[in-house]
Formats: sequence, C-alpha cells, structure tokens
Amino acid sequence: MPQLNNDYSRLSSAAHDFLFRDHQMVIDGQEVAADNGETIAVLDPSNGKTVGSAPAAGDAEIDRAVRAARKAFDHGPWPRMSPGERERIMLKFADLVERDRMLLAEIESVESGRVLGAVAAFDSDLSASCLRYMAGWATKLTGKTMDLTAPYAPGMKFFAYTQLAPVGVVAAITPWNVPLCQAAWKIAPALAAGCTVVLKPSEMTPLGALQFAKLALEAGIPAGVVNVVSGNGRTAGAALVSHPMVDKISFTGSTAVGREIARIGAEGMKKVTLELGGKSPMVVLGDADLAKVIPGAAMGIYANHGQNCCAGSRLYVHSSIYDKVVAGIADVAASMVLGSGLDPDSQMGPLASKGQQDRVLGFVERGVASGAELVTGGTSLDHEGAYVRPTILADVDHGMEVVRDEIFGPVLSVMRFDDEDKVIELANDSVYGLGASIWTQDVNKVHRFAEAFRAGTVWVNTHNILDMAMPFGGVKSSGIGHDLGEEAVLQNCQVKANVINLT
Repeated sequence: MPQLNNDYSRLSSAAHDFLFRDHQMVIDGQEVAADNGETIAVLDPSNGKTVGSAPAAGDAEIDRAVRAARKAFDHGPWPRMSPGERERIMLKFADLVERDRMLLAEIESVESGRVLGAVAAFDSDLSASCLRYMAGWATKLTGKTMDLTAPYAPGMKFFAYTQLAPVGVVAAITPWNVPLCQAAWKIAPALAAGCTVVLKPSEMTPLGALQFAKLALEAGIPAGVVNVVSGNGRTAGAALVSHPMVDKISFTGSTAVGREIARIGAEGMKKVTLELGGKSPMVVLGDADLAKVIPGAAMGIYANHGQNCCAGSRLYVHSSIYDKVVAGIADVAASMVLGSGLDPDSQMGPLASKGQQDRVLGFVERGVASGAELVTGGTSLDHEGAYVRPTILADVDHGMEVVRDEIFGPVLSVMRFDDEDKVIELANDSVYGLGASIWTQDVNKVHRFAEAFRAGTVWVNTHNILDMAMPFGGVKSSGIGHDLGEEAVLQNCQVKANVINLT
C-alpha cells in the first residue's frame, strides 16, 4: 500500500539539503533575496506541509533582473559569441542537467506532487534533450541572399541579404504542471538564438527553476543571460511582462492570463508567444484497435494526473464500441494506485494544490448534477493531500460545463456518436484548439480527420506524444506561436534586411 504522505527519508542527501530551507533568486549571476524580505512558502501537495520558501519578488527585483538581462544582451559576450561557442556551452548545460537528473527530479516531485519516475523522464531527461536539440540550432540559423530589381534606381546594382538576429531580452513565465521542462522549453531556444532571459516560474513550483539557473552558470553561461525570479503572477509577473526593456514575452498558462499578456505585449509592441489552455478531443472510430485505444486514451487523460494542457479530456466513441471502451478505461482508472510522488509504488500522485483539488472536484459535482453519469472516481481521499481519483463522466451532453471548460485534472468526459461528419463538428466545437487525436485503422479516415481537425497537433492512434523537433502550439484560444522545434528558435529571432550598393 503506497504512502500518501511523502517519506522524506527516501530523498537523496543532496535533495534533502536543497529542500527545507529559504531559497534565493538568481539575478545577474548572484543569489538575491527580495528587498522587502517577503517570501512565498512552497508546499508539498501530498501533505500540505511547507518544504521550503522562495523570495516574493517585487518591482525592484524584477527591474534589477531585466536590467541585468538587457546589459548582458547589449554589452555582454553571449550574443557576440560564435554559434559554435554557444552550442558547446549549451551542450555542457545539458550534461549538467543529466548529471543532476535525480536531484532535479526529487525537487520537482516534492514541490509538484508528481510521481518521481515520471518527473525524471519528463522534467530532467526531457530538459536535457531540449537543451541538446536547441543547441544544434545555434549553428544552423541562416539568412538569404537576393537580387534586387529596384526599377526606380536604373543603372544601379545592389547586393541584398537577410540575417536572423536575436530578438533581445525574453520574459518567460511558466506554469506548475511540468515546471522544469517548461523552463527548458523557454530558455533553450532563446539561448540558441543569442537572447537573454528572465524567467518567472509559478509561485507554486519555483525551486527546480532556481536550481536550473545555477546549473546554467556552472556550464559557463555568462551572468545576466539566464535570470530566475520567483514571485506571484499578479505582482512579479505583471511587472516583468510590462517592463519596457523586455523585447519578447513567452508565456504558458491559462487563456485568461494569456489574453491580458497579449494586450500588454501589443501596447509595448513586444513579440508574444502564448501556449494556453486546451480541451483536446480524442475520436475513436468503430474499427479502432481497442488494445491500443483503451490504455492509450486512459493515459491521454490521466498522464501527469490530467494536468496537461493537451490532455485528451473529451472522448468521442462510436456507438458500436462505446460500452467496451468506457468499461475498459474505467478498469484502468479504478486500478490506478494513488500515493505520494516519492513512493515507487505510486502511479498517480496528488494534484498540485488543495485549490486545484477543490476546483476539479467542483467540476465533477456540477457535471453529475447536470446529468452526467459518474462511472468511476470523482472523489478525493480521506487525507490532507490534494488527491483526486481518476474520473469518468459518461453520456455527457456537449453543452455541459465539463465538456466546454478546461478542468486540468484527471476527469474524462465521454460521448457516443454514429455520424462521422457530426463528430468532426463536435470535436471542433470548442474555443480551444491545442491537440486532437483520431483512433482508426483506416488510413483514408486518418487523413480526413487530420485535415478536418482544427488543432495545432493531431495524433493518430496515440495522444500526448511530444518531441523537441516537433513544433507545439495551438489555434483559437489555445495560443499564438510555438514552443519546440525550429519554430521556437525562429520566434526568438528577428529578420534583418541589409542592402549594399555595388555601383
């Protein structure tokens, strides 16, 4: 029987020494406290206990961090290094993340509540992979040459070319659901382009990012290039995105906050990348292989405790196999072992906070009251931790709140269908458009649905597969621009056109 409270004796000595103390921000290569002395308690969601604290940055610390990044960009060596030099330092950074993979995983598991093995894979290992992939782009950013016509300048000859120049100072704000990996997603492409960064992680999970910044310095990234400030979104986050010395904002989080950031960015004429909410559909056709569908759809919603922006939270199943699919996923959900993140027997830990637990359970309660059938789950554990049992709501109506709104928890809403044209309409009938998946053995239908889905990523007979080489972003209210892939690096660049008179 897994333990519901984290057993801190399972921690390595390095992780134990790191946690359970007051931490400082990393600004201009130095560890810095908030001038006002205010701190934010970091809670372990398995038991609600404080496991450390981070400074609550105010305007003064945000200004100091942005000015450090501005100085490092305008006068420092990082943008002026050869691409090969930046690549080598970033590769060393990745090696250090790999060296400390379990330290970082233990820190993130305790502060986020997630299962240690998954954190090691999706935060430590994927962060190292992201750094290595993006490091390669440092040497592959090229411009173009072109012959100009210029009919208004007869007899003159010009040579013209473009360059990809770093955009400047990047303000990055990351959420609590996959905190370290999200930090790497923001920092690595900016570094490859030659930019400098001020990162503000979620106030709920700042500790891994603070350690990440120290590894950047150890790797040889100059002071001021990577700065990490901790603080609340309404104060520190607002001050960061509105700072006049910031050139670009990269944000991952809620759509409501993303809209406000977009407005601030427009007022300041800043480049903006937004990766926002989702309500991703999974459509299972009648010919689908249930041996793939049942475990695949279950992980599509329950992986990371359902706390994924692209989680497959809407499931549409053909009537001919509806009962089998619902029963199969219910068996998977009911068999999942809940326990603390550090317990090796745990398959699902607590949600990130008691507030998130209350929010998710509120959705379930209102869904049942609206007529949804509660197949399994839908309750918490009799424990102080923020646990929610994996949940299925069946035969839901498309107009219900649980179908329309992002829950961000382990709650699957299931609907049956018979008409493929109609299910495409239903899948697209959402303000969101981050991801979608189609489950079928018919290659013609694969292409039909892939073309018809209004989503940034379409998966076939799988869900939630991400890779550093594949751009990740959404349409509609799911955001603007992309993380990952070549696109992420290019969005940290600006195109500069140069014209030389050869006559």
